[in-house]
Amino acid sequence: MLLLQALGSNGSGQLGLGHKDDVSSPEPVLLPPSLANSTSPTTPKVCRIAAGGNHTLLLLSSGDLLWSGDHTTGACGQVTAADTAELRPEFRPVDLSVLPEGSNVRHVAATWAASVVVASSGGNGADVVYSFGSGEKGELGLGQGTFRASTPTQIPNFPPPGTQVVDISGCMGHVVAVLSNGDAWGWGNGRKGQLGDPLSGTVHTPRRIEAVGFRAVKAVCGREFTCLIGPAETGEIVVLGSDKWGVRSGAPGNVTGWKEVGAGWGSVFVLKGDGTLLSWGRDDHGQLAREDLARVRHIAVGSEHALALTETGDLMVWGWGEHGNCGPIREDNGEKGQRNRIISSEQGTKITVIGAGCATSWFAIEKPT
Repeated sequence: MLLLQALGSNGSGQLGLGHKDDVSSPEPVLLPPSLANSTSPTTPKVCRIAAGGNHTLLLLSSGDLLWSGDHTTGACGQVTAADTAELRPEFRPVDLSVLPEGSNVRHVAATWAASVVVASSGGNGADVVYSFGSGEKGELGLGQGTFRASTPTQIPNFPPPGTQVVDISGCMGHVVAVLSNGDAWGWGNGRKGQLGDPLSGTVHTPRRIEAVGFRAVKAVCGREFTCLIGPAETGEIVVLGSDKWGVRSGAPGNVTGWKEVGAGWGSVFVLKGDGTLLSWGRDDHGQLAREDLARVRHIAVGSEHALALTETGDLMVWGWGEHGNCGPIREDNGEKGQRNRIISSEQGTKITVIGAGCATSWFAIEKPT
């Protein structure tokens, strides 16, 4: 049986708990009954959690997409309930009826108030990219003058013919997609160089990021920067944009053997294949990983906090936890720099997915039926 739990900021119901109170202890997320109550081994699983400022998207292994949170921006798609103000904060399907029949969502990303999905076409299998929500800095990628889309709207002429999207990432105000040919393209706020040269306050449609210097396979976006990574075998890395908190100048020259990469608003984390975790950038609230952290299997990085699933099965969380996203606040040090064990391996549960957003934390558990 699938059990998704969450904690942290919840003022817009973005945790999908049935209420809008912040929580510092994990609570069960309300999923559609077909998921929550199923004991079938073929039941779709949560495979990706994308969180904006006040909304959350869950991508399932079936290609279906669920939402909870603030839908007034359009970032949750078209909501047709008779009285949307009375909608219970819980996860429900995103209306993807505008997509061609047979389309399958493969990737999802979120900015502060917008969402981006990559779907394979039901016809020729080519990728199609859709955006919906709000943004005045080109976050939708739909062209100059388009600041809102309440239904998934196709971004024209992207990706280029003969390419597919292999990775996509978003943060406050920009989005970067990595293509199968190794190119990276971005749109949205580019005033700090996070979308490459030339600097631009707004990039309204997808633009190729020039002079990367290597074949990119992974992108993560921070508040005003972008980190691009090459294949694990070669480990090339470049950080574009603002160098606040030393996020660019503090980057290592190479990350050979990387396994996972994540970024917060002002920090970058690289999990190596041997279980060690590198991090650099902002650390005024204890956001970076401590040296005594056990070997790590998976990571998830939020706005100013991070989660790590250790090889022994413990789920650790640390950083800025003022909304309860790092667990109960301890009186001795307030919300700064605390590190908690949210789930212990001794509880006998199997964690399958972890996620982090804007002061939100997530993990999925499979329990024996």
